[in-house]
Amino acid sequence: MEVVKESEPNTTTMRKTLLVINCIILSIGNCAGPLMMRLYFIHGGKRVWFSSWLETGGWPIILFPIACVHFYRSRTQPSSENKLFFMKPHLFIAAAVIGILTGLDDYLYAYGVARLPVSTSSLIIASQLAFTAGFAFVLVKQKFTSYSINAVFLLTIGSGVLAMHTSSDRPANESNREYVLGFLMTVGASALYGFILPLVELTYKKAKQEISYALVMEIQMVMCLFATGVCTIGMLVNNDFKVIPREAREYELGETKYYIVAICSAMIWQCFFLGAIGVIFCASSLLSGIIIAVLLPVTEILAVIFYNESFHAEKGVALALSLWGFLSYFYGEIKQSKENKPALETEMASVPNRQESV
Repeated sequence: MEVVKESEPNTTTMRKTLLVINCIILSIGNCAGPLMMRLYFIHGGKRVWFSSWLETGGWPIILFPIACVHFYRSRTQPSSENKLFFMKPHLFIAAAVIGILTGLDDYLYAYGVARLPVSTSSLIIASQLAFTAGFAFVLVKQKFTSYSINAVFLLTIGSGVLAMHTSSDRPANESNREYVLGFLMTVGASALYGFILPLVELTYKKAKQEISYALVMEIQMVMCLFATGVCTIGMLVNNDFKVIPREAREYELGETKYYIVAICSAMIWQCFFLGAIGVIFCASSLLSGIIIAVLLPVTEILAVIFYNESFHAEKGVALALSLWGFLSYFYGEIKQSKENKPALETEMASVPNRQESV
């Protein structure tokens, strides 16, 4: 019984540590990803399918941590249990389907970023939180507290405040049709990814095997592999492979920097996807959506610094509302964990008593 008492806190501590790490990874990808993608477009990049391909094309990077886990297991577990991949066929199929949806979402998002400023596209993507909350309620029966409802409300209001100045951020060389189409594509990307996050959580719940963080990385790799396949087909149809060398030579920052931007973009987007599904593993799809939404004003500020986009008072208000909503959510989580802790300790203390009575 003593082993149970000690292992439970250790497991909780490990999960919290993983949650913090994945929140950091997600923050890096969520803030830097759109900026790198926009950097590609504003300096002469025009291939939307190629840009969407870069969002998941860095999936081989995941092989490195998977290999590290494999070598660690080979030294700590019997060789009969030491396999490189533990994913079963039904989970592989589920990850593949989610990957195909992710590939479509990549294209919708890349099209929007190509047509809209970072501030505007990030604003629209923040509406993803509402879609995530709705789909999480339907798919995984997400339970809402007054604090989580307050967080969703504040973050949604923050997005609405930012909408007050979207027209002034419109590119001068953008036609009305292109701007509206980019807007609609980004809304579609927001809704689709708001569906994907709870779908990943549902996959974890319905998996007929234990979900470990190593398995989460395998799921991430399969998702990105199939998403990259979708984008590769799009590139072939659009003749992107033939055009990329010429586009690199004509790139305003130079041919070398063109490929540097592409490589860095692929690496950073892997941080986003791994962080997103990692947060779902450690907590929930709702928290993953909240983190993505709360980082919106941070992306806005970075766009102001690096791309000289205007910073209105509305963006400052949105930042304050986002931080308020973020703190509200975590205050509720801390309060709930403190309320659950005495009940857990009472239940664990009653186990030895039952053993003695037997």
